[in-house]
Amino acid sequence: MAKNLLIVESPAKAKTIEKILGENFEVKSCYGHIRDLEKGDMGIDVHNNYKPRYIVPEDKEKVVRELKSLAKKSGEVWLATDEDREGEAISWHLCEVLGLDPATTKRIVFHEITKPAIQSAVNRPRTVDMNLVNAQQARRILDRIVGFELSPVLWRKMSMKNNLSAGRVQSVAVRIIAEREREINAFTATSQFKIEAVFTAKDLSGKTVPFTAEGKRQSSAENAENFLKSCIGANYSVTDIQVKPARKTPPPPFTTSTLQQEASRKLGYGVSRTMILAQKLYESGKITYMRTDSVNLSETATEATTKQIASQYGRQYVQNRRFKNKNESAQEAHEAIRPTYMENMTVEDSDCRRLYELIWKRTMACQMADAELEKTTAKIQISTNKEELSATGEVLKFDGFLKVYMEDRDDDDLTEEERQEGMLPPLSVNQVLPLREMKAIERFSRPLPRYTEASLVKKLEELGIGRPSTYAPTISTIVKRGYVEKRDKEGVKRDFRILELRGGEIKKLVEQENTGAEKSKLFPTDLGLVVTDFLKQYFDDIMDYNFTARIEEEFDEVAQGKMLWSKMIDDFYNPFKKDVEKTIETAERINGERELGVDAQTGKKVIARMGRYGPMVQIGDVNDEEKPRFAKLKNTQSIETINYDEAMELFRLPRNLGSFEGSDLTVNIGRFGPYIAHDKKFYSLGKEYDPYSISFEEAVPLVVEKRAAKEQRTIKVFEKEKIQVLRGPYGPYIKQGLRNFKLPKEKQETAADLSLEEVKAIIEEVKANPPKRVPRRKKS
Repeated sequence: MAKNLLIVESPAKAKTIEKILGENFEVKSCYGHIRDLEKGDMGIDVHNNYKPRYIVPEDKEKVVRELKSLAKKSGEVWLATDEDREGEAISWHLCEVLGLDPATTKRIVFHEITKPAIQSAVNRPRTVDMNLVNAQQARRILDRIVGFELSPVLWRKMSMKNNLSAGRVQSVAVRIIAEREREINAFTATSQFKIEAVFTAKDLSGKTVPFTAEGKRQSSAENAENFLKSCIGANYSVTDIQVKPARKTPPPPFTTSTLQQEASRKLGYGVSRTMILAQKLYESGKITYMRTDSVNLSETATEATTKQIASQYGRQYVQNRRFKNKNESAQEAHEAIRPTYMENMTVEDSDCRRLYELIWKRTMACQMADAELEKTTAKIQISTNKEELSATGEVLKFDGFLKVYMEDRDDDDLTEEERQEGMLPPLSVNQVLPLREMKAIERFSRPLPRYTEASLVKKLEELGIGRPSTYAPTISTIVKRGYVEKRDKEGVKRDFRILELRGGEIKKLVEQENTGAEKSKLFPTDLGLVVTDFLKQYFDDIMDYNFTARIEEEFDEVAQGKMLWSKMIDDFYNPFKKDVEKTIETAERINGERELGVDAQTGKKVIARMGRYGPMVQIGDVNDEEKPRFAKLKNTQSIETINYDEAMELFRLPRNLGSFEGSDLTVNIGRFGPYIAHDKKFYSLGKEYDPYSISFEEAVPLVVEKRAAKEQRTIKVFEKEKIQVLRGPYGPYIKQGLRNFKLPKEKQETAADLSLEEVKAIIEEVKANPPKRVPRRKKS
């Protein structure tokens, strides 16, 4: 009897499931999507109910052929692609390509790859849910329409060397980052003086320990000094002590979004890395499905977690909970991300281990008892001015879920009081406290921090933009397109004042702190800012947060069968198409131009703007008799914030460092970054060197070293034709201009003997028959 064919999305998943199902099933992978919209003419017939035109991409033709062959030989074809809308669409595409009827073909879904879950799914197959397919199809078609119609508008209205693109979710994500950047740039820090008094008291063991109390903040240095003066010679007595019980409850189990956020805070993982590792854990049967917005746990999972908590920590640590989703569209039938077997506290795979343990701890914690605390607040009166100081402390009475897990929070979610809470020694009312010192410390207000990948995901989720499967690709796209950079920012030194009262005397001090340092944050590029402004001006709906969230809700309605997908697209497309046509006709070209001042030497205006190769400053105008002068901005500069002096500094290049071996040694910045020029040859300058400050003594060894390395690589040079035969890590190759051409194997050993005619013939042959690029298999 012929085996049944079960088709899944990935080879790893196939391997795991085949072990479970045994000999009745052959399990094969389709490697993600097997069809996509045609590239030409949008791939959509907008005049025929937005009918999509699908093709099998070249890199999937072999996979499809193999699946067709296996399907013919099989007893029955079953579909087991992922349980989300994307997975449902892949199942439908498989039906279309393999000639299966979606209304009768068996389709199974499961939240975890375990024997009970797989067997249960096989015993209760369903058919392809066309509502879910249509919701995914609507998303793909609408996003193709937006990209296909908007991107050419940008190409026409903005001169850039790379093809610009716009997208429904990606453009809104860039707007969020751009608006935060502008808030930061417009922010003016104000200062106040924080009053901190250090007292001493005896702890339970009789040892004298210090503790801190705080007073009302003072608005100026003068007020702070007057306050400290009024405290000279004062007595300090405790007037009131309040002890209140407090509880901390555990967070719910992970959704896609919260896993991405917590993996970023605790493990330092980017969103894409988190999802790659989570996919690996899911496919190997270690965790449940990793793309979910549900916080629901099955009864079986709750029981298994309870059992694990009781055996590991005792019954007093158990407290069962059912968590409800805030997001109405989240499907309660789906589950949160959790381990498949709670008794497995870790996994062998070293790459996945830290993420798995994070998921295990969070799942355990959500079914554990509250942490019980005791919060103490002591009021201390100053005898000379009757002002009050407050000291607060916290004591943990029962650790509860904190025994396993403490949720991290973003910088902007923490208050200063939360950062500083500690324990207080035992105090009593009327107790007189000895003052060790009192300080008034200048503290500056801070702007909201720039987004990390995780905090951007949180913001997108709060606004209802995107879904679990779209967060990681959205962030990858905006970085890849050059609209956003992920980088560190060095802090700057800032003076702050301290007034110190000790022994009846007030001292004035000035100290320094590092401010503004940020790590792995998302910064909008000048390109991102200029494109955002253009799209906001001409395509307000596309860039509107509520509009984008409403589109997501309409996808949900299509998935629930409450809305026809073609009508949804039609309602969007007609007004959008009119906006596109109007913009092409009426909008001016954009370059984000900003006038900085007038050059003192020439009297010509100095502007910062976007050029063909990125942000730059310019002296003069293209209409002047004399050609304008241009200079590229540094990576840390922006056309929005650069000032006149910083711009003029950029025109110090090219710099002549001196003469070396009878030729000038100059440094400059070109299209591909900083370089040193010497004797008509060019040597790139590494990031560790600043072209504006590198000295002659530093440059000479670099030239000597790079020249030697270049000579070692060079096999043959045809100067006139600008053709080189070079040694590379994979063998000899030909370089003509910026293009490389691989040498045929039979010519590699005799590369040094090649004539100009032979080299030209090889170049022509490669150009006529370029090697095929094999795209990476991925789920689009």
